Amino acid sequence: MIIPHFTLNDFLPVMPVGVLMAAAIVLMLSEVFLTSTTRTYQAIIAALASIVAGGIAVNNAFEPARLVLQGYAVLDPFSSWTTAMVCLGTFLAVLLSAGFLKHRNAERGEFYALMLFAAAGMSLLSLSAEFITLFINLEVLSVATYALTAFLRRGPRPSEAGFKYFILGAFAAALLLYGAALIYGATGATKLVEVSAALPAAFAKSPALVYAGLGLVLAGFAFKVAAVPFHMWTPDVYEGAPTPVTALMSAGVKAAAFVAMVRTFLFLVKGIDPVIPFTVFSLLALLTMVGGNLLALPQRNVKRMLAYSSIAHAGYMLLGVAALFAPKLVEAGAKVGVLTATPLTGTAQDVSVAVYKGLLFYILGYTVTSLGAFGTISALERREDETRGNTWDLERFAGLAQRKPGWAAAMALFMLSLGGVPPTVGFLGKLFLFSAAVDAGLLGLAIVGVLSSVIGVYFYLRVVVYMFMRPAPIDAPAPFRHWTTELALVTSAVLVVGLGILPGTITEWFSRVGMVFGH
Repeated sequence: MIIPHFTLNDFLPVMPVGVLMAAAIVLMLSEVFLTSTTRTYQAIIAALASIVAGGIAVNNAFEPARLVLQGYAVLDPFSSWTTAMVCLGTFLAVLLSAGFLKHRNAERGEFYALMLFAAAGMSLLSLSAEFITLFINLEVLSVATYALTAFLRRGPRPSEAGFKYFILGAFAAALLLYGAALIYGATGATKLVEVSAALPAAFAKSPALVYAGLGLVLAGFAFKVAAVPFHMWTPDVYEGAPTPVTALMSAGVKAAAFVAMVRTFLFLVKGIDPVIPFTVFSLLALLTMVGGNLLALPQRNVKRMLAYSSIAHAGYMLLGVAALFAPKLVEAGAKVGVLTATPLTGTAQDVSVAVYKGLLFYILGYTVTSLGAFGTISALERREDETRGNTWDLERFAGLAQRKPGWAAAMALFMLSLGGVPPTVGFLGKLFLFSAAVDAGLLGLAIVGVLSSVIGVYFYLRVVVYMFMRPAPIDAPAPFRHWTTELALVTSAVLVVGLGILPGTITEWFSRVGMVFGH
């Protein structure tokens, strides 16, 4: 038997995961010895673990890109920054959960443990460089989020959301696994590096098998990022899950899945006609941007509106993914059209560094903004409202500026950031991503993105109108306050404004993400 030889450098990318899992195990074991109902310390342990893990990930982001663990994982700035942002999202979600669970007398160590396990799965997914490892890490993430979705079990919504998420998630995972099996059958390899090397011969020998595998793998990823037409689960699951869990899902799961998808397809499209990946990702971006915003327009339920909004934001990120494949299409000879690449300069440009920077900055901005928006919703929720149909109706936000001016100001910031209004981080995120798309030649698709963003401004500003220009209902309940919730809202609001005004250092660090292993 050959015993693999590992060095300390091999374990650098999984050190944040080790911290998260160790804290999760401690939290689960602590339940055995608890005699008090006061469990705020559990949230503090989970938050500290997220900070420590995020700090290690930031340090790893300055390491050179390379394969580790015998080619089963990769250490590069792209995955390390994603892990850091997942830890930031987990930190904010934990703070939101402390007050949310205490108000419902549902504080349990396993809730925070599941959050940390989910964050560990997100990190592992972002650094996976082999199909079996990728699938296992996807399941670590998925099983934890299935359980978190149905955690409260009060009324039909959580159970329904958990069941839908489990069934559709299992179906999507099966598609991805079946696609990986087909690719293995065609290439005889599961490591992405080896698959990439074997693909040209596999295309020549059995192209139908390879194309079927690529399509199924893409479908599995499209489900996780909630791309149209694989988005059907999103509004029901986001609505039924505990709101702090929804916040973590909207940011962390999407970030990890996008990074894993980009890395996987950077390897899988080598040797393929560049028109195919470009057209597929452009079409997904077009449908997702337009579909998400149009579906959000008629929503009065703010939580469902933000769910559809998250679909639209996935479309903007898919625009960046399509831009990665545009230069090769230009070299092959482009034609003018929405789903084609036509650079303004007339020549193909290597925009990979700008796209990676734009994607990471957009993910960072969306993380802090969506966590803040869902955090405000969770602060306004009441335990007795969980079984009612109007819990998240726009009327619940009426007059919030008179009742809680600080919360209203923070929510207004989050809505403006989601709409891409300066000087928020959401504006810069869209600017970086759309600029990279235009430089890559995706002028028509970028124009569609801008127009769909304008549509989105309507339903974001509608929330602001209700908060500042509508009188509060006479029977409006007093919001439940908790210091961890308000700390999360303040942190998110400061980051939304700070990153929108002074993004320099962060964008300089993100520019190093041009060193993505496999590009």
